[in-house]
Amino acid sequence: MSTATSQDFFKVIKERHSVRKYDPSVKISREEMTEILTDASLAPSSSNLQPWRFLIIDDQELKEKLHPIAFNQEHVLTSSAVIAVLGDMKWYEQGEKIYTMAQEAGLMTAEVKERFVNNALNLYSGLSEEMKSSIVDVDSGLISMQLMLSARARGYDTVPMGGYNKQQFVEAFGIPAQYRSVMLIAIGKAAEPARATNRLPLNDMVSWNSFDL
Repeated sequence: MSTATSQDFFKVIKERHSVRKYDPSVKISREEMTEILTDASLAPSSSNLQPWRFLIIDDQELKEKLHPIAFNQEHVLTSSAVIAVLGDMKWYEQGEKIYTMAQEAGLMTAEVKERFVNNALNLYSGLSEEMKSSIVDVDSGLISMQLMLSARARGYDTVPMGGYNKQQFVEAFGIPAQYRSVMLIAIGKAAEPARATNRLPLNDMVSWNSFDL
């Protein structure tokens, strides 16, 4: 059994913290990064249309290029890689491919496949840009959390970043207009423990049956 599957899930979620100090000598192989992303890709998405896309930045010169765009955050330079999470704003056009794969795997009939393809195009293509962005952001957030847990299960640490100039990022890295920059995730091996944090008590977050906070 691999390290990733043998660790207790509750231990993993309790050990996951946002780490900002990384050991720059630690590199994550593309094979292991692929495993982390494969785990992450099991996350749910609206109609299983999987709008997420990733740009893995592990070249040091490119991380140095990203550094000022990310407001000079140190972990951009010292992490093993920075994962740019992107959302495909025309994700619903992948319905034909995704549902055909499902049909070929015996998960749906040809009739069901055609219905799913048509429903996806009719439902999502007519939405406002605001609604499309909301769907893409939610789904990209789901896979990002799963990615961070997969990394932690393998002994790596992460920190999600919303603090960067998204317009400068897409221009500097040649991201086509079809893709929305959602967040950056630094990943690597912690050089020192994460800063301790606390959480609100559940009574400040949870209501039962009627909202009364």
